[in-house]
Amino acid sequence: MKIIKDCLQRFSHITKAVLSVCLLGLLPVFTVAQVAITLQLDGLTYRLQFADEFKGKSLNTKKWLYRTDSKHWSTQLPANVVVKEGILHLDLKKENAGDKQYTGAGVISAKRFHFGYYETRMKVPPGAGWHTSFWLQGYDGMGGTGTGKTTIEIDIIENDSKNPEKYGINLHRWQGEHKSTVKDITTPAMDEDFHTLACTYTPEYMKFYFDRKEVRTIDLKPLNFPLGSLNIWLTSIASHLGNTTVVDDTQLPSSAQFDYVRFYKLVQ
Repeated sequence: MKIIKDCLQRFSHITKAVLSVCLLGLLPVFTVAQVAITLQLDGLTYRLQFADEFKGKSLNTKKWLYRTDSKHWSTQLPANVVVKEGILHLDLKKENAGDKQYTGAGVISAKRFHFGYYETRMKVPPGAGWHTSFWLQGYDGMGGTGTGKTTIEIDIIENDSKNPEKYGINLHRWQGEHKSTVKDITTPAMDEDFHTLACTYTPEYMKFYFDRKEVRTIDLKPLNFPLGSLNIWLTSIASHLGNTTVVDDTQLPSSAQFDYVRFYKLVQ
């Protein structure tokens, strides 16, 4: 609480983007020259390269592409991507589209990013049936999640809404023999409030954070994974994942919600 109070007193005139860096509680260092913000973690320096605070009235299509596939139990529709009151909503509905009885949504960053610090503040939907993710993977340009154009996949959070008090952190290698490493994280109910999810991606390790507390570290050196550049994905689809057997129609329509997304490039 002292860190938060000090930040608010000293930097009350600067933007929410800058304040969030201070509130990391990880002893960051930053400079303010409009959007020139830096962050230090574990002796490494990161500089803000990409951010969307979702302040407009619609999705910024210079920054984002739409996910448009039909997968598992839903078809993902651009019409379900709504920006209002500073929040990105991925609307989830019971309606026919394609050969599915539900519709979900997703957005994919138009650009790829590489080593750095990735963060979002998000809230998962209520009711069973929805697989909601903040993740990094190369995009093949086909509207869905094909793995032919990605070296690895980094799942910062995968939540199956039948259990809002748990999510998975996953790392996949898609080139050559498929390999993955998975860990589940226990949390407060993520459908009741927003929480901050983040990851540092460096040449030697990855660290994952929940509400700015480290919850997992992966040493990349013994894995020998190819470490390529990746797109940012925000998605929610109806799915059987997590041993889900049915969508809870009583909770629909609903939405997965994202307050912001930021990427700090590793510069040192």
